[in-house]
Amino acid sequence: MSVSGSYLTKEEKEKIIKDVVGEYNPGMPEAQIALWTYRIRHLTQHLRQHPKDYRTLRALKMLVGKRRRMLNYLKKKDFNRYRNIVHKLGLRG
Repeated sequence: MSVSGSYLTKEEKEKIIKDVVGEYNPGMPEAQIALWTYRIRHLTQHLRQHPKDYRTLRALKMLVGKRRRMLNYLKKKDFNRYRNIVHKLGLRG
């Protein structure tokens, strides 16, 4: 993790996007979903240690909903891209 106020540095974001998408294009739906998934996992770990942090819980729920809407959009637009991102991030069992 970074030391500054942001929890991710630009380099860390680039690495996450390149690992999932293959190129650095932060505007792609897959890139946004990958970054949101990283943040969801980060917040989930935080909530395991701080179960009464309701503000973070609300932020987590809103982020999950945002990711769900983007996944639905991608599923409707291009099912193969949807299936690839779900597989790469391990979002379904």
